[in-house]
Amino acid sequence: MQQRSLASTSRSVSAIGLGTWQLGADWGEVDDDQALAVLAASADAGVTLFDTADVYGDGRSETTIGRFLAGRPGHGITVATKMGRREAQVPENYTRENFRAWTDRSRRNLGVDTLDLVQLHCPPSAVIESDATYDALDELVADGAIAAYGVSVETTAQALAAIARPNVTNIQIILNPFRLKPLDEVLPAAQAADVAIFARVPLASGLLSGRYTEQTEFAADDHRSYNRHGEAFDRGETFSGVDFETGLTAARRLAAALPEGITLPAATLAWIASRPGVTSVIPGARTTEQARANAAAADLLDDGTDLTAFADAVVDVYDELLRADIHPHW
Repeated sequence: MQQRSLASTSRSVSAIGLGTWQLGADWGEVDDDQALAVLAASADAGVTLFDTADVYGDGRSETTIGRFLAGRPGHGITVATKMGRREAQVPENYTRENFRAWTDRSRRNLGVDTLDLVQLHCPPSAVIESDATYDALDELVADGAIAAYGVSVETTAQALAAIARPNVTNIQIILNPFRLKPLDEVLPAAQAADVAIFARVPLASGLLSGRYTEQTEFAADDHRSYNRHGEAFDRGETFSGVDFETGLTAARRLAAALPEGITLPAATLAWIASRPGVTSVIPGARTTEQARANAAAADLLDDGTDLTAFADAVVDVYDELLRADIHPHW
């Protein structure tokens, strides 16, 4: 597994990480043993970045990661958590006092004195643009509550505003074959500023797994059922904001361009990880098989697999099927 420098920190993280939203049971039920097994399978496969948030399962994801890492001294894994969704997402809630309370809770959940990396969890643009935001975050670093901080964003404009801040370590942004706009400005700006990029929702909530059909149904407590049109939170978080049926058509087109023996999710993860400026791709996994397969996609970065036809298909499919319907701010 390739390990890549985490910007200005002394840490390195794997080219393929693990997103753990699903371990909070927001994608249907995942029991504790299953969650711990996914973490173990990922770590054993060379994954050294776990991404979580204080609201995933109301802290369950953080607590599970804390339990797992407590049993693996010297694990070398960076835990990137997120904060900011425990209150209504209005600028007046992003205060120094709330930052302290949220990070203290995450420290307890994870069982650590200092959080490796804390990201603001898709806050309003006014928060990203405020000097007070970064003053408060710098205080947490100075106090030893957090080692570094970044921002998870919804739009390219938000990403560019955060990248301009001198102490931002990383940007987390949706990037996949259905969401190409970050390639134009965000990734070059991040490279120039030595800011890491975590590519989230890389498989478009499973649309790029190649397993779904028009007959696929999701559980009622799965956001792919209840948030298809942005009913609960930003629509872009579910299927990358793409219409489900259109996404199925696009996925089939991409699958037709795969090298022999390579799966659609493996090619997708490797393609994203190979984009200049991407530090880590953070797919989720609900099973050990998914976790191992995701990690194994990193092998395509080094084994000489030719993804040229797939890369060309990504551009063609985006231009022909998706570009016109993607929100211009994404």
